[in-house]
Amino acid sequence: MTIYGDGKQTRSFCYVSDLVDGIYRLMMSKEHLPTNVGNPQEITILEFAEHIRKHFENQPPIVFEELPQDDPKRRCPDITKAKRILKWEPKVGLEEGLKLTLAYFKEVYKKRQEIRKVALEMEIPARDI
Repeated sequence: MTIYGDGKQTRSFCYVSDLVDGIYRLMMSKEHLPTNVGNPQEITILEFAEHIRKHFENQPPIVFEELPQDDPKRRCPDITKAKRILKWEPKVGLEEGLKLTLAYFKEVYKKRQEIRKVALEMEIPARDI
């Protein structure tokens, strides 16, 4: 798992269902000015990596690479306006969102493996799968 810089830069992660709900409410509103939707729970990239790693039996090592010059040090939306105008705020927490996301990708991987197995039995070249 690669972290650029020392991992102290912050981000906030919003689960897709929350984001879609916020964008939908904004589209249906009469508001035409910029309005932040996102999750204001800020976390360092290093903390985020550790949250992800604990979901794996064989935790991937963290590799630190040079931080790109244009990488922002902090990312955290102010959703005060969305709360006030849209009556919206995210509902899915980081840990729940990670569990849902990992479960989704495990299922996608499992289905892909099943398709590969059938394709190999049918002698379909791997490049065509």
